[in-house]
Amino acid sequence: MELRRLGNSGLKVSVLSMGAMTFGESHTFMKGLTSEDDEARRVFDRAIDLGMNLVDTANIYGDGTSEFLTGQWVKEKRDRVLVATKCRFPFGMGSGKPVGPYDQGLSRIHIMRACEESLRRLGTTHIDLYQVHMQDGSVPIDETLRALDDLVTQGKVRYIGCSNFTGYRLTESLWSAEKHRTQAFVSVQLQWSLIVRSAEREVLPACRRFGVGTMIWSPLARGFLSGKYKRSEAAPEGSRLAVWKDSMKSLDQQQNWAILETVDGLARKHETTSSAIALAWLLSKPETSTIVVGARTVAQLEDNAKALSVKLSAEDVAELDTVSKPDWGYPYDFIGMREPW
Repeated sequence: MELRRLGNSGLKVSVLSMGAMTFGESHTFMKGLTSEDDEARRVFDRAIDLGMNLVDTANIYGDGTSEFLTGQWVKEKRDRVLVATKCRFPFGMGSGKPVGPYDQGLSRIHIMRACEESLRRLGTTHIDLYQVHMQDGSVPIDETLRALDDLVTQGKVRYIGCSNFTGYRLTESLWSAEKHRTQAFVSVQLQWSLIVRSAEREVLPACRRFGVGTMIWSPLARGFLSGKYKRSEAAPEGSRLAVWKDSMKSLDQQQNWAILETVDGLARKHETTSSAIALAWLLSKPETSTIVVGARTVAQLEDNAKALSVKLSAEDVAELDTVSKPDWGYPYDFIGMREPW
């Protein structure tokens, strides 16, 4: 599998990475949407066999179980598999349980505690890529970066990244790191797909300008681009969008169905799957470092892996760009009429 450099760092990551959000039973936001442990293990092993060298998890996935299982399964492969995890949110997020002042966020005290707990669950001495799961406007970015820098100095973390950051907060963090000579984020994990292209307004231009790598999540728009959904038909039983009804309602728009029909048409043309076309579009973008694919079954994983053998033509990419083009708004449309932003 092709390896790409993660930003300006020395990390080389496979273009497809294993997303571990479906590992371990969940009683919170992923309830009913995770894999049985045996199937999850088969998915993990097959991902490594396919050449994926990075597994991405988070402390809250499966209420901690995802990290525990990842640590168990990666143990014999630690020399060739990078482990990435995250901190920011409280355990039991969305359950209504009380959350203390240091149970979440990007304060020094929470980051240090969360890292120690992740190391324990993962059963490892170090985390290859430690990411903050979302920006925290209540904490100075200098404090967050100093805590992460100390973890690197202590040898508990190799590289640091961020996730779900705005363009201004990403830029502010890079300025802070340069000013205070702390470790800087080497990557940003962001949502990007043919359905959700808003990261192209600010975050991706910032990544291009400052050499920050990207890890793409929800590349199939919660499975909408997988080919299993049809206009005017109910979401298939057991699918993610059959459970997340609000998400399905928000996706039920004319342009999204037009995008899906274009993807399906190109899948027929290339004799492949809709998932493979949607992922191949992302792989055609120079800003993409790695795509985090989550699969509940080996069959889903194999379906996603077909993207590696799809070669979209310039005309194919242009067709997908056009049908999925958002209304960028001001000042992007104004600038775009005159020069690329």
